[in-house]
Amino acid sequence: MTRRLLRRLLWALPAIWLILTMVFLLIHIVPGDPVVQMLGEGASAQDIQQLRHSLGLDLPLGVQYGRYLDGVAHGDLGTSLRYREPVLKIVLQRYPATLELAFVALLVCIGLAVPAGVVAAARQGRAADHAIGVLSLLGLSVPNFALGPLLILLFSIEIGWLPVSGRGGWEHLVLPAATLGAALAAILTRMVRTAMLEELFSDYVRTARAKGLSELRVLLRHALPNALFPVVTIIGLQFGTLLAGTIVTEMIFSWPGIGRLAVSAIEARDYPLLQGCILVIAVSYVLVNLLTDIVYAVIDPRVRFS
Repeated sequence: MTRRLLRRLLWALPAIWLILTMVFLLIHIVPGDPVVQMLGEGASAQDIQQLRHSLGLDLPLGVQYGRYLDGVAHGDLGTSLRYREPVLKIVLQRYPATLELAFVALLVCIGLAVPAGVVAAARQGRAADHAIGVLSLLGLSVPNFALGPLLILLFSIEIGWLPVSGRGGWEHLVLPAATLGAALAAILTRMVRTAMLEELFSDYVRTARAKGLSELRVLLRHALPNALFPVVTIIGLQFGTLLAGTIVTEMIFSWPGIGRLAVSAIEARDYPLLQGCILVIAVSYVLVNLLTDIVYAVIDPRVRFS
């Protein structure tokens, strides 16, 4: 198991290096002169040259790349042009809000998908299965930017149960977490249903039924734990997707996370801050995938002892 984890860690290092390289090239592949875009068309040539020099953009590309990697290795992602503070400090201030939203959205996703998938598999071909299938299709069909405003109109404006936006108590998390987790819950429901159907037709399930065990015990005690092994991988990948897909949801609900920070950096032409946001999100995605492999190896003896 240790050898497998080390091998996965070594495979993650080239992915992180590739992410660093792409984030570095971001400022060089933007159409036009990013310095002019930062200062505006009316900026003087002296101001443009001064900012270009302060950012190190007048150096050869190889030198810039080496300085960027050295800075990242020492925790220096540059200085925000808008806030005049270190990028890493600003990103880390917003990162907990994004993690909180993604984690609660994942709990919503699991809380909806696992029971629905089990019921759909247990009632295969019946009314409950068809109803869950229709709801899953609806969840996949409605995008975040449409579902979020609908939930605001219903639960915040019409009924008045929940706040419209901002970050505070648990009530501020309900609508953005539901918006973010709905589509992924629809995907996970189909995965759980498929995995459960495979287990329900297995020999050990038929043996458990032949021993006279109740159908509920067969489902929850025997079939479900084995069906959840492949689902763990999907959950890990979905958590990474949640981290990367919070931008739209954070903008709708004014959630003070990295996604909203990245949009404000684009609007302000704050490229150092934008680079930092993209880098943190991308590295988080890689680390979540690595953690998923570790968890899967811990819970599945077939992987642990292979």
